[in-house]
Amino acid sequence: MDNRSVASYGLGEEIVKALKSIGFETLTEVQQQAIPLILHDKDIIVKSQTGSGKTAAFAIPLCEKMEIEQKNPQVLVLTPTRELAVQIKQDIANIGRFKKIRCAAVYGKHPIEFQKRELKQRVHAIVGTPGRTYDHIERKNFILDEIRYLVIDEADKMLDMGFIEQIEAIIKMLPPNRVTLLFSATMPEKIVAICDKYMRNPEKIEVKSENPTTDKIDQYFYEVDEENKSSLLNNIFYIQRPESCIVFCNTREQVDAVFSKMKHNGYLCSSLHGGMEQRERLMTIQKFKRGEFRFLIATDVVARGIHIDDIALIINYDVPMESESYVHRIGRTGRAGNEGTALTFVTPRDHRFLTEIEEYVQYKIPKRELPTLEEVESGKRIFEKSRNVKPKRKQDVSEYLNKGITRVRINAGKKTKMRPGDIMGALTSISGVDAGDVGIIDVQDTCSYVEILGGKGELVLDALPTTKIKGKLQSIREVGHPSL
Repeated sequence: MDNRSVASYGLGEEIVKALKSIGFETLTEVQQQAIPLILHDKDIIVKSQTGSGKTAAFAIPLCEKMEIEQKNPQVLVLTPTRELAVQIKQDIANIGRFKKIRCAAVYGKHPIEFQKRELKQRVHAIVGTPGRTYDHIERKNFILDEIRYLVIDEADKMLDMGFIEQIEAIIKMLPPNRVTLLFSATMPEKIVAICDKYMRNPEKIEVKSENPTTDKIDQYFYEVDEENKSSLLNNIFYIQRPESCIVFCNTREQVDAVFSKMKHNGYLCSSLHGGMEQRERLMTIQKFKRGEFRFLIATDVVARGIHIDDIALIINYDVPMESESYVHRIGRTGRAGNEGTALTFVTPRDHRFLTEIEEYVQYKIPKRELPTLEEVESGKRIFEKSRNVKPKRKQDVSEYLNKGITRVRINAGKKTKMRPGDIMGALTSISGVDAGDVGIIDVQDTCSYVEILGGKGELVLDALPTTKIKGKLQSIREVGHPSL
């Protein structure tokens, strides 16, 4: 049996179809080891570095195991950041698309009433940050009784952020016969203690790379004074001319300063840090994924767990204070079999941090000489010709899946006693439409949304205005897929 092939794990037709639709055909090492264990309901502890495919390692088997007709949530995923919660929700939704799996994301700085309304629908999986998840549990906004799987993702990061007490409080409220899956890049003592206390004979998976940061990533550092960093950044852009690049800074203030200079110099760029409104942060990530701008200036908020393919260049404008942050930053490039480059600006006072990083990654990062005037001028002429040319727009996985799906809004909801079964009955009464062509049905207070699969959207849009639902003709229209 080829363990790398998706087809070799006995997954259901809907899951296999979704994976093939998003080009997911071969599995990484962590996925090969984790998926069979999760399919057999084993508790697992996974120690693996960034970029190893941990999300799919649990999302694929959990989507396979979820019972679609069950109303209450079956899976709870705890994760450290809002951005990662949204990312995992999207991954689960994509993998479970044709199985009609519904996943909700709950996190702070987003109206809790909106999330409460979503949780009152049929939701198969919930992904959340510990604080907001605990808040919903205390308010009894969702039922815990049927949670069969708990995923603790990026456990070491949650320890660093002070979430461990909340995580323990949540664990104590969950059914004791659940399956627990813990994923972490490192295994501090407190994480080991949680595993010993709350897991049942867990299988341990450790995926090591001899040098995880150098397999696909060329790393160099430049020695530069603080006041010359901005000039060096410009010169690198002229010489490298990357299609996409993340510039990492240590503080929000530095991000704002670098962004302001780059914007003034005419670069197609945006910024991202924890001081921004949540919706703005999520929209920025989506736009960067789609290739709407080339340069993203960010703090470490984007360094961990955010999956963006085809990032050619990472620049550490500031040397990270923690060695682990360096690994997560440069792990944004060299993904999905691609190669990448990571450059670090080192001031005279930064050398001790560089030494610590080199000891941590067990690799002597080569020093690169500053660009010569000739290199800069030659590169600048080429760069200026393409400065105002927008990068090629990328289509993310969700957009690709949505191409064959039509989303319809029906002008009736709970207040008029509309039920999913009423909508399903009306749709399947249309000639040429069966239950397999109907995706997720979302009945809200005053309206309902339904996904039409299999390219049957036009057929439904033509027939539904003259098809009665609950004995009445309803106003309908096609709407776009929600971006967040």
